[in-house]
Amino acid sequence: MIQTQTHLNVADNSGARELMCIRIIGASNRQYAHIGDIIVAVIKDALPNTSLERSEVIRAVIVRTCKELKRDNGMIIRYDDNAAVVIDQEGNPKGTRVFGAIARELRQLNFTKIISLSPEVL
Repeated sequence: MIQTQTHLNVADNSGARELMCIRIIGASNRQYAHIGDIIVAVIKDALPNTSLERSEVIRAVIVRTCKELKRDNGMIIRYDDNAAVVIDQEGNPKGTRVFGAIARELRQLNFTKIISLSPEVL
């Protein structure tokens, strides 16, 4: 469960290292975001000499949460960190690599480019 003011790790090589959620895209009164939701975030930490800079407002899709995700078959998936992938307005990732495991639920939400870049799909 990601809410506003939550700090997230960045799971790609776009140049950002840490994000802070400032808005959840969707209904106007949503309080929490889960895996596969798009958020508006501000970059809190970035690598030098990259296209993304600190305090820049971007969009990102959540790929890992510490809060467990329960599937229809009864399997529960829980990650060690909260992580997101930086995307552009069309939903394509800005980075060329994705690090760490990615949940299978992103495929149903049409984030197939992120799925294809990830090394492991759970």
